[in-house]
Amino acid sequence: MTPITTIQNSDQALIAEDAFKAFVDDASFPCVAAKAALNKDQMKLFVAGHIACPKDDQQILDFIYDFVDTYRNADNHFHTACVIFPDAHGVDETLFERFLWMRLQALSDLDAKNYSYDRRVSSDPQSDLFSFSLKEEAFFIIGLNPSSSRLARRFKYPAIVFNPHAQFEELRELKRYDKMKNIVRKKDVALSGSINPMLDDFGAASEVYQYSGMQYNDSWKCPFKPNNK
Repeated sequence: MTPITTIQNSDQALIAEDAFKAFVDDASFPCVAAKAALNKDQMKLFVAGHIACPKDDQQILDFIYDFVDTYRNADNHFHTACVIFPDAHGVDETLFERFLWMRLQALSDLDAKNYSYDRRVSSDPQSDLFSFSLKEEAFFIIGLNPSSSRLARRFKYPAIVFNPHAQFEELRELKRYDKMKNIVRKKDVALSGSINPMLDDFGAASEVYQYSGMQYNDSWKCPFKPNNK
């Protein structure tokens, strides 16, 4: 694994890094794409402070920008970036969902000063073609937290995973996406006893219902509002 970028002290950062590496490397963890990114040394980590605090936002954004540059210059698949918030304790699933959208909104607002939204996806969170965008690069977001109702999302610290949307589209073109998706879902059922009720393929329903890991009803409205020009 490449050295993590961190604004925490080195001991705390190493603890968070090792915990995340062990979480992904565990045999029961269902996401084979994350395992591939770890094994290929293509997983970038950033250890921040508290997920509710905006003080780290610019450094997080700079980290994502560096990741985007690396990803765009790569020739292979399975790249992922994760921001870990080890200072956040006692955050239940509902509170995590609120903080997740706070951070995504703050990052998007900063990004909008410099970049447009990725034109390959929709910026409307209600659209079936929505995906989160930074530096004109769309991302499928995965939220992790200790209180998640989904066992596959139950990491010891709150964390936000940024998966480049384009690499999934490339896998679809190569006819490899469905096989990977089926493996992940079978492993998730084996771990949790049921499939995630929020799962849908891109274009079938908005991604926003999958980001936090919570189960939503029809009355929920995503709070995200892009401000890109």
